[in-house]
Amino acid sequence: MPRIPDTDLQRLKEEISVQRLVEASGVALRKGGKDFTGKCPFHADDTASLVITPHKNLWHCFGCQIGGGPIDWVIKARGVSFRHAVELLKEELAGSASVPSLAADAVPVKRSTVRALPAPVALDADDHALLAQTLDYYHQRLKESPEALAYLKTRGLDPALHPTLIDTFRLGVADRTPGLRLPEKNRKDGAAIRERLQKIGLIRESGHEHFNGSLVVPVFDAAGNIAEAYGRKLRDDLRPGTPKHLYLPGPHAGVFNLVGVVAAGQCLEGERDVILCEALIDALTFWCAGFQNVTSSYGIEGFTAEILAAFKAHGIERVLIAYDRDEAGERAAEKLAAQLIGEGLEVLRVVFPKGMDANEYARKMSPAAQALALVLRQARWMGSGRPAPVESIQAEPVDATRPEARPSLAARTGAPGAAPAPTARLADDNPGDLPGELPDELRMPTGACEWRIRAWKKIPRLRPCA
Repeated sequence: MPRIPDTDLQRLKEEISVQRLVEASGVALRKGGKDFTGKCPFHADDTASLVITPHKNLWHCFGCQIGGGPIDWVIKARGVSFRHAVELLKEELAGSASVPSLAADAVPVKRSTVRALPAPVALDADDHALLAQTLDYYHQRLKESPEALAYLKTRGLDPALHPTLIDTFRLGVADRTPGLRLPEKNRKDGAAIRERLQKIGLIRESGHEHFNGSLVVPVFDAAGNIAEAYGRKLRDDLRPGTPKHLYLPGPHAGVFNLVGVVAAGQCLEGERDVILCEALIDALTFWCAGFQNVTSSYGIEGFTAEILAAFKAHGIERVLIAYDRDEAGERAAEKLAAQLIGEGLEVLRVVFPKGMDANEYARKMSPAAQALALVLRQARWMGSGRPAPVESIQAEPVDATRPEARPSLAARTGAPGAAPAPTARLADDNPGDLPGELPDELRMPTGACEWRIRAWKKIPRLRPCA
């Protein structure tokens, strides 16, 4: 479960006035020196044993022998959990009109069974809408989650450098807060909505969120409906046996970044190729580095008939398998290559340094975009025969805000009739960073030493398909 950032807690403790919360609860306070006193609403109090210390923003009841700050007051006054109290105060601080004011009378309660926060979904929505609304809620939560944004940055997917990434792929984070907003499960509506969320795979039988503590990546079909969702745990310090990669229950569905596959199929004949990754994070890495003709399997055994059907329906001619460079990835790439070649597709293997995947390679190489272009350019031909050497590949910037207008990039062969070499597509959020402006040397730190790759500019560049 994602922990609440200390900065968020500190802000609530400093910016939410305990005195205002107590007075708004109907407690009359009288000034006594630097403090204020009043009758505690949590027990029969005839002696004004409640003390408020404004300069410390704390409260204490000498009768109950309890006290604390703004969060503690809301927990006691509203009968809610710590996380629920934090969410209430955050909404109050934001001035949300949809949240009942915390000025409600403070009465001693054991635990509230009426949710004060608005529900993230419509209780009468159908299953498709329920899934979409939940993932839209996750999407909004990610934009407010320092932990999730920091995770993206550590994976080389920094939203500051790629400002369209989060909205383009509707990335989200599951942080356990939907349960604080749904009606309680002991109420009719609460039990019904939880049963439906469990049916579509967002809640487990235990009542916990399926994707709790994960970055959530939805996969859309051609109509824009969510067909699949992938979750990657934000933290690696998990209990042994806890899976880091999650999907919705049932068979995999949908094609990740289908728009990129469609665009690849619109290139000229001989230039229609797609990069196929092992994991969605790797595919996002290629996309951020400027290669838009990318999609992903759902793990080493997760290449589906639907992905193959999309390749064939959109006229894809060539697949660059960019699976991890480990034993499992190599075996899966060989097996998949045989299948794709049998379907009439040309196949090349993108070869990373041993033991690396696309994301790790991109994070260790600088600049990442040119490093990925290098391994694409040097992808190993699979199957019988071998393509002729490529004479030149060039690139040009595109408008990253208009996905449908981004031109594909393709290789040209040196000999007539020879099979084309690997191609790529540029989706750089900063079109000014053209290959000609990049350093003359690639650097790859590997612990005790740093590898330097020189003369890469002599390698032919990418050319857009006309």
